[in-house]
Amino acid sequence: MSGLVKDNIFGSSGLVVEAAGGLSWQPVVTASTVTVSAAKGYFINTTSNACTITLPSVATAGDQIILVDYARTWGTNAITIDSNGLNFQGSDDTYIVDYDTAGQALNLVYSGATVGWTPSSDIVNALEPAAPVTQKAIFGYGYTPTYMSITNLVSSSGVVATDTTGVGTARTDLAAASYGGDKAIFGYGRTPSLVSMTNLVSNSGVVATDVTGVGTARWGLEATSYGLDKVIFGYGNTGSNVSMTNLVNNSGVVAADVSGVGTARHALSAAGYGSTGQAIFGYGDVGTGSNTSITNLVSNSGVVATDTTGVGTARRYLACAAYGGDKAIFGYGWSGAITNITNLVSNSGVVSSDVTGVGTSRYAPAATNYGGDKAIFGYGSNYPSITNITNLVSNSGVVSSDVTGVGTARYNLEAAGFSYTA
Repeated sequence: MSGLVKDNIFGSSGLVVEAAGGLSWQPVVTASTVTVSAAKGYFINTTSNACTITLPSVATAGDQIILVDYARTWGTNAITIDSNGLNFQGSDDTYIVDYDTAGQALNLVYSGATVGWTPSSDIVNALEPAAPVTQKAIFGYGYTPTYMSITNLVSSSGVVATDTTGVGTARTDLAAASYGGDKAIFGYGRTPSLVSMTNLVSNSGVVATDVTGVGTARWGLEATSYGLDKVIFGYGNTGSNVSMTNLVNNSGVVAADVSGVGTARHALSAAGYGSTGQAIFGYGDVGTGSNTSITNLVSNSGVVATDTTGVGTARRYLACAAYGGDKAIFGYGWSGAITNITNLVSNSGVVSSDVTGVGTSRYAPAATNYGGDKAIFGYGSNYPSITNITNLVSNSGVVSSDVTGVGTARYNLEAAGFSYTA
């Protein structure tokens, strides 16, 4: 006999009932399997993997076990209960018992052989804290055709400021993303020599001097936030295309190269999506000017997935940014001609077909989120000219018409969000 018992939630909010006296709380569980004991409480952390929880094979009426979603990730990686020969809510242990709702807490009590283990409560904590959102943004570096290190700040209402004197080595074809929730990092690129140096950006938009590079120097790579407060640099060109990545922790420290997954390419773009910190790399040049539309999803632990068949017009030198709090948008680029088409990305990482373009067609712009849930595309080349125009994106993914440019026109620059303060 088989079946499915899922999410038997008796209330949408509340507190786990008080445990019986003598309950002993155990260290946080991160493994994919754990055997639990009566009179104990367990925090189950499924951030990196699902977990199968094996209950005791022998129990006495009144035995109690508490299980808590430590990181609110059961909705992504569920727990499975193995009742180990005893009944669970009146069903034998051939039944599959999954709990897959973020924030659940289970208070399991053994009632006797007939019903077996039963939740005296299996509620969801209603107090799910909302992470603060990034309000401002920064465009930086690029080519005019002179290598630049100037930056332009963007207010929480999408207004671009005039040039700020550059800090750090002037370069182009670099990457940037938010880290630590409210700061940003620029990294890699060419000067024209290839570099792996980085420049951190404070939560007030101040760019720091060069930090000695970690990982393989390359150009034409891309970066995005993942896991809500970390960054991943990925792909690029070292003289030939690569698919390696470098993770950045939430204090801005870059890690060594990670072996690449997916098709090696450069001139791609990336952004975060989803409510728990996933990301997506997409499009690019796979060699000798051959464009692609393939994508690679990134988990909230920074693991890059294999290629996903491309959707939309294959192109390179496009830009991408998060919008709407949990979605993303790819836009503009070179498909053999300059274009202004966009492709929306759902909060599950699914790329939509082409959306008719708005604004001046161009390639090698930059894009970033701002104002909590909106995005901005800016700068780029509408060959043979270089531009500084911008296009704002609403929190529903609608691109607006051109906004008169501010600051030095350039292309192959980068952008990222920063600051929790509007």
